[in-house]
Amino acid sequence: ELISSLRSKLRTLWEERELVLSEARECAERGEKLEATVRELCKPNEFERYMMFIGDLEKVVSLLLCLSSRLARVQNAMRRIDGNTDAEEKQSLNERHKLLSRQREDAKDLKENLDRRERVVSGILAKYLTEQQLQDYQCFVQLKTSLLIEQKDLEEQIKFFEEQLGNLEKSIP
Repeated sequence: ELISSLRSKLRTLWEERELVLSEARECAERGEKLEATVRELCKPNEFERYMMFIGDLEKVVSLLLCLSSRLARVQNAMRRIDGNTDAEEKQSLNERHKLLSRQREDAKDLKENLDRRERVVSGILAKYLTEQQLQDYQCFVQLKTSLLIEQKDLEEQIKFFEEQLGNLEKSIP
């Protein structure tokens, strides 16, 4: 029953992932239309700023999500430490935790910098775009970010349930 339940949950997660990927493709199409509009209306250096911001948005958000995920896994491993865990493994986990914590703080700084750049880009676009186009841009940025987060969350859940299913199948003769 448990194996059947895990398989069912995985099928549901795979379907959700397909929906999110479909939404991501639609968002990318919106982004391409927006890019064409910005290219047409803005000066080349302003367009370049826009493109750098959009490219960095995905990189920084993905970096933050990845580091947070890795940090959570290390914290979970640290919670499972018991009296049988050797000192070397404890030290290794502590070092990885410190490193990932520092890296995540650095990534948060990058995100704050990115947020400031977004305000600059919004100010530039406000000079050229209609109110509706500006709202479309803001919706695009929010949607792109939320889809990245949702995608990463689904990937983590799928990975977790696949591991659970694999471990369960191995444990049954």
